[in-house]
Amino acid sequence: MKLTDILPLDQWVAFEKDIHERSGLDANVFDINGIRITDYKQWINRFCPAVKADDRGQSYICAVAHMNIAEMARQAREAVIEECDAGLLKLVVPIFIEDEFVGAVGACGLLLENGEIDTFMVNKTLGMAEDDIEALSNDILHVPQSDVETLAGYIRERLDRILGETACKTKNS
Repeated sequence: MKLTDILPLDQWVAFEKDIHERSGLDANVFDINGIRITDYKQWINRFCPAVKADDRGQSYICAVAHMNIAEMARQAREAVIEECDAGLLKLVVPIFIEDEFVGAVGACGLLLENGEIDTFMVNKTLGMAEDDIEALSNDILHVPQSDVETLAGYIRERLDRILGETACKTKNS
């Protein structure tokens, strides 16, 4: 089953926008291969677009973090809150239809309450000057772990409603 069998793309975009408005995080829905299913993008800091503009940043920081954390969430069958290699918060909530993993909702772009950007790692991965990294990341907001856990619960509840509605439609077809 594909995510677009569950909801049309415009409703997934509305869900991503709702998560962003609620949390301030950049939110995306991903298929089982870790590919975003919509083109909605709301940058929440100046650092992430600079990292993703470099193929090494996209490949070795962003994609790796999503794939690893999404796999942890898939195996645990619950939300996982971690940091990407650059030090930013990454939340992934898996989406299952019965026992079939069909994708995930991800949210990222802020720092956990005691988090910080790993300027050394970003410098070594991208070759970006540490002064530039600090200038791009000096205004990234911190978020309490409890707020991220509350958001994870909200996403799970919304997904459960969506999946419950889908199951009802399928049974009635």
